[in-house]
Amino acid sequence: MPFPQPSLLTQVSAAHLVSHLHIMALPALLPVLPGVLGVGFVELGLALSVFNIVSALVQAPLGFAVDRFGARRVLMAGLLLGSAAFASLAVFGGYPWLLVAMALAGLANGVYHPADYALLSAGIEGKRMGRAFSIHTFCGFLGGAMAPGLLMGIASLGGVRWAFATTALAGLAAWLLLRIGPAHEAQAMRKRPATAPAKPSTASPARPLGVLTPAIAMLTVLYVLLSLSTGSIEKFSVSALVGGYGIGLSWANTAVTAFLFASAFGVLAGGALADRTRRHGLVAASAFGAAAVLAALVAWGHLPAWALVLCLGMTGFLTGVIAPSRDMLVRAAAPEGAQGRAFGIVSTGFNIGGALGPVLFGWLLDQGRFSGIFWAATVFMTLTVGLTLLQERRLAQRRMTTLGGRTAGAA
Repeated sequence: MPFPQPSLLTQVSAAHLVSHLHIMALPALLPVLPGVLGVGFVELGLALSVFNIVSALVQAPLGFAVDRFGARRVLMAGLLLGSAAFASLAVFGGYPWLLVAMALAGLANGVYHPADYALLSAGIEGKRMGRAFSIHTFCGFLGGAMAPGLLMGIASLGGVRWAFATTALAGLAAWLLLRIGPAHEAQAMRKRPATAPAKPSTASPARPLGVLTPAIAMLTVLYVLLSLSTGSIEKFSVSALVGGYGIGLSWANTAVTAFLFASAFGVLAGGALADRTRRHGLVAASAFGAAAVLAALVAWGHLPAWALVLCLGMTGFLTGVIAPSRDMLVRAAAPEGAQGRAFGIVSTGFNIGGALGPVLFGWLLDQGRFSGIFWAATVFMTLTVGLTLLQERRLAQRRMTTLGGRTAGAA
């Protein structure tokens, strides 16, 4: 009996799960790495910055590589490279090699978004595309949510090297899943109608930065703030809770795991909500405003452990809810026919925030300002609310202008 081939969505979602597991591997182990490597949180934050800087630099070139060599081939190469980077940490260890490995992992991380979306766009029917994107995003969040409990549990039993080895093995498993179903992409490309008319783009292909309108620039800043808002909690809250709040490591890990898992399920809820409204800016601002209040409650520092877990879980759910509305804002702001380039530019905001945040948050921890991790999240969330409302106002004005022009034309 032949082994059943996994669906394209299963394969791509598995790769996305691994990508977020790799992103969260180092942050998940932050509480124990200073003692293992003999460095401070600033040095570890620098390693995370290296990862994000490399990812930001290579995303656009890797998008061209996806078009040139095929999305599946590039995705499989990224999975192998990421696995090799974490396997090398299991073998060599040491801080200097950590920087090298994070650069290699950052290069691998630049593969996932262009390759994943190219595969899904080619192989998923248009009427199922929204649900496919939602499941794909959910699996990525799920991979990040698995990291703290899984990797810290392995590190406590067998050491940090075994945690890195497990991270590498997860990438190899996803690679094998892609390897056993090589026909999906080719079949999908053959099914695409050759005569389908292409929408004209207002941005010249020869000038990819022609899509960098004021709205796209504003949304790139929005993505930077989103990265800073959630990155402080995702990557540094365990160390902050243990070091400055008197919370035990198990409770702290439970709290950040609740944040990450709730974020994943918030994405699914947000997808359903985004399909039922055009006011995506108001949805995102409302959810993030409530999240800012909850983050401030955590920063206040007088919550019992169980209430802290509940509070961070609710914060995670709200930050997940905005993800589909966030993407719909970009889609609405993109020039006609240039959505791909618009998302490529805006997504670099995540990497910029991911490069700046770890050094700032690591410095706060080294200075003993543990509550600063959550106060920083509160400030960045509040700034995000203001910028989102401003973007919603711009889009509302654009809709009124368009409606007015149509009314005048009809008259």
